[in-house]
Amino acid sequence: MTDAGKDKKSTTLGVKSGTLSVGTLSTASGTRANASRGVEVEVRKRRDFSSTPAVGGKGPVSPELEEKRRILEEAEKNAATEAEQRDRDRKVAEDLARKRAEEAQRKVEEEAARKAAEEARAAEETVAAVQATARPAEDDRPKTATPVDSAPRRRDPAAEERERNRAAPVKGKDTSGRKKGGRNAYLEDLEQRYRSGRRKVGVNKKGFSSQPAEKIIREVIIPEVITVGELANRMSERSADVVKKLMGLGQMVTITQSIDQETAALLVEEFGHKYKLVAETDIEIDLVEADDSAEDMITRPPVVTVMGHVDHGKTSLLDAIRRTDVVAGEAGGITQHIGAYQVTTKSGKPITFLDTPGHEAFTAMRARGAAVTDVVVLVVAADDGVMPQTVEAIKHAKAAGVPIIVAVNKIDKPEANPDKVKQELLSYELVSEDYGGETIFVHVSAKQGKGIDELEEMILLQSEVLDLQANPSRKADGVVVEAQLDKGRGPVATVIVKRGTLKDGDILVVGSTWGRVRALMNDRGARVTEAGPAMPVEILGLQSVPDAGDEFVVVDSDRRAREVAEFRDRKKREMQQVQTSKMSLDNLFSQIAAGEVKELPLIVKGDVQGSIEAITDAVQKLATDEIKVRVLHSAVGVITESDVMLATASNALIIGFNVRANPQARTLSEREGIEIRYYNVIYTLVDEIKSAMAGMLEPEYTEKVIGQAEIREVFKVSKVGTIAGCMVTSGVIQRNAKVRLIRDGIVIHEGELASLKRFKDDAKEVQSGFECGLSFAKTDDLRAGDQVECFIMEEQKIDLDVLKKRAEERQKAAAAEEKAAAANEEKAG
Repeated sequence: MTDAGKDKKSTTLGVKSGTLSVGTLSTASGTRANASRGVEVEVRKRRDFSSTPAVGGKGPVSPELEEKRRILEEAEKNAATEAEQRDRDRKVAEDLARKRAEEAQRKVEEEAARKAAEEARAAEETVAAVQATARPAEDDRPKTATPVDSAPRRRDPAAEERERNRAAPVKGKDTSGRKKGGRNAYLEDLEQRYRSGRRKVGVNKKGFSSQPAEKIIREVIIPEVITVGELANRMSERSADVVKKLMGLGQMVTITQSIDQETAALLVEEFGHKYKLVAETDIEIDLVEADDSAEDMITRPPVVTVMGHVDHGKTSLLDAIRRTDVVAGEAGGITQHIGAYQVTTKSGKPITFLDTPGHEAFTAMRARGAAVTDVVVLVVAADDGVMPQTVEAIKHAKAAGVPIIVAVNKIDKPEANPDKVKQELLSYELVSEDYGGETIFVHVSAKQGKGIDELEEMILLQSEVLDLQANPSRKADGVVVEAQLDKGRGPVATVIVKRGTLKDGDILVVGSTWGRVRALMNDRGARVTEAGPAMPVEILGLQSVPDAGDEFVVVDSDRRAREVAEFRDRKKREMQQVQTSKMSLDNLFSQIAAGEVKELPLIVKGDVQGSIEAITDAVQKLATDEIKVRVLHSAVGVITESDVMLATASNALIIGFNVRANPQARTLSEREGIEIRYYNVIYTLVDEIKSAMAGMLEPEYTEKVIGQAEIREVFKVSKVGTIAGCMVTSGVIQRNAKVRLIRDGIVIHEGELASLKRFKDDAKEVQSGFECGLSFAKTDDLRAGDQVECFIMEEQKIDLDVLKKRAEERQKAAAAEEKAAAANEEKAG
């Protein structure tokens, strides 16, 4: 190649920008045609991100490179700015911390100096006051030189400053005659006024002494457990101070938390008081006064309980005695509550009567009636005789150890037979005086009023024999026979006073509640001011509804009543928790072994406490091994929203006995689909609960054989299977019934029929004496001579009483087996 060619080639390969790289120079091997191509040069353009524009800024630069360079520069600037800001913040924080430390140190020093100055000033003022009262005035004293202490005094800068201020003239002028102003002059003026005697030592502006009062040392009674607030009240100390002291002892507690007896005793000593440790059971010591002396006793009226079977005329007899009509107001003509009445006889002597319901569900209520009574009047219908509840009443009366007077009622009826009643009661050791016994029998008619006076005479005669006496001058005590929550009056309890006299304003403890008597009402609704022994009254003013059967006693103070009520309430809750836990643990493994036991949850609301107790006891007795009844909640009062919410959460049934749901609860129950059932007769309630429990159980089925057939011949048909030609020997063979195949007395198959034909037609059933053809659904093992038994499963109605009997029989069988096993072991031993 010539030089001109080389220059031309180099011009052609000129590079405007970038880098020129020359690849490997190579010549094609082989033919001359390839060799004539000359030298192949590979030129690649490589980007140089570090390159700068040409001189003068006219060189081309990529926008992407420009943007990246700008971002890099901004990031460097931001980093430098942040570093500078961090340095400035650190310096400000250090300065602030240093200033705070200096300020805190200065405040501490100033506070120490101020306290030292105040203490020194107070000491000087005290000395000056004592000297002023012990020696004559300064103007009358002889001028003597001030003695100089022989011991060197320690230099006190604060005292020297006070001396200089005292030596300086007041009124803001110094010795040079120049006026002195500012804060120092004002303080000096105040100090001079203070020292001039215008303000008396120990008396504030209102004239009251500013000296602390003398601390009163108290004797604090400490039970086993006490709250911090109660301990502070007993010590008459601030609760905050007691909490602060406990925090100093390492216990972080609040006012409402409880502390133990040892900690409380330590706190009492810290506050300078004395303490007395008592046990929880000591709180009821001396609650009831000791027995009365003979000279304080007077004759009291007898308390008579009327018992008997339902519809034997107990309330009607009382109406005849009281000349009232109580039975007309009872639901279904049956007494649902315990009534207490006091009647004055023609002779002027009072008698207190208790009317108890006769239905079997009220066993607990009758038991309470027998526990507070002196004489039991057993009412037996002359036309009906001794009934189950009559026997229960006899047992309760004998358990209470009280005499029994038998009132044979309904003697006016044509079918009345009083002698039959006397004969039937002989088996229960109630022997009439006509038969040589000691039991008093009186023939009465409640409707016609016959024998009422004679019955009253017999009751008074029996009370004279018993010599019933009580002391009316002591504090009253007695028993609750019924309790309810009245909408307008609040908790109301019907009580009978045993001893003493109950008055308006008395403070009493009733079971686990307490209160102050706001009003006393007699059995006719009239207000009275006091109630003596054996008098029934209604009490208003209790904190909550007590339980029927609770005893009440009058105490001296609200504090004592509250302590006793809280103690009993706590013990009652603990007992319930223990019983619930024990029940759960005892039944856990048995339920696991026997499978899940069905349960009917109930919420019971009633008008009086006695009815609720009777309902709860009655429904719980319905429980069997297959189904249980659990009363989630029971209380006196209307059905509220909270009851419906509880029923929603637990899928429970709400029962209202003589009460109704308020509008809010009724709306909520309709929205949540919760059933509320209302009752006013208890045996109707028990029957429906029994039906509901039976409906929750799985139905029982019993087998019933409806027909039998004999296989005479067996035919095997292709594509059909084995067909048996049979003769129905008894009953009927049905197409949809179940069948079992029996060979030589052994059941070899049980199932259903695949087909049943009469000749060539399908048949639903074939009667006895006819032939038929049949085939089994899942077997072809048929032989001539086999027996076919046709049966159906019938559903049986479940009876809870039958289930109970079965359970009792199983228990008896198990006990007999255990007894036999024990006997065999003894023989073997």
